[in-house]
Amino acid sequence: MASRQQIKQRIGSVKNTKQITRAMQLVAASKLRRAQDAAAGPTAYAELAREVLASLRHVVNTGEAHTLFSQRPIKNRLLIVISSDLGLAGAYDANVIRQMLDEIKADRDKNVNTLVVTIGRKAAQVAGRVSGVTVEGMYSELADKPDADAIRPILYSLVNMFLDHKVDAVDLIYTHFVSTVTQQVTMQRLLPAGAQEVSEEGYVSQSVEPSADMLARVATERLVEAQVYQAMLDAKASEHSMRMLAMKNATDNASDLIDDLTLAFNNARQAAITQELAEISGGVEAMK
Repeated sequence: MASRQQIKQRIGSVKNTKQITRAMQLVAASKLRRAQDAAAGPTAYAELAREVLASLRHVVNTGEAHTLFSQRPIKNRLLIVISSDLGLAGAYDANVIRQMLDEIKADRDKNVNTLVVTIGRKAAQVAGRVSGVTVEGMYSELADKPDADAIRPILYSLVNMFLDHKVDAVDLIYTHFVSTVTQQVTMQRLLPAGAQEVSEEGYVSQSVEPSADMLARVATERLVEAQVYQAMLDAKASEHSMRMLAMKNATDNASDLIDDLTLAFNNARQAAITQELAEISGGVEAMK
């Protein structure tokens, strides 16, 4: 059994840890409120972007814009994987990485070559250790609400790789924010554009000025960018939510552990007092 001094030192150590996890919980809660508001704003626009792209796919016939919509046999696939930089967010990174590894395995079973672009250090650390996977880019330390300058390099990279036929499909893996307690790992097809089906009523009218092809050239990259931007906002909100819950659980566990250690300390102190009283009583009896 540990001595009273050892138990006392451990209580102090757990109390310090509790202060840290409590502070991290409050910081995550503060960031979550801002990230949640940021993610909720452009949600309708991102959904509309998917519908517009699906509509354009039916009216675009020629040119570079058509190439972004072209369906072709998938021999090479690019995965854009959004994870965190810091960790300590419960199962947030583990869930995303598990989805990434499942997709890599599925590609191998189909003899498809997998390329990866990571946003966040955690996914990059794992992707770099997977044999046979080419890591095309790694981005980290992006803001909770990234601006266009942060997103455009990622967008141009994936678009150019698709136009150059270096990849035949681009998929985005991220964590969709549903609520504070519910987040879902989601995979979304970015290219070829317009993978989502819409009803015939949702198709873009054939009478587009100056032309549907001109509209597609201008709009396709912007609409894909909107989807990437929304995914990054969702991922950040999910990360802060899961980190807040993880730190709350850690703080609660620390409180329970302090209570258990305090009980053990009191029992040890009581046992020591009882032993001293027994020794005094034994000495008194011996003197008689």
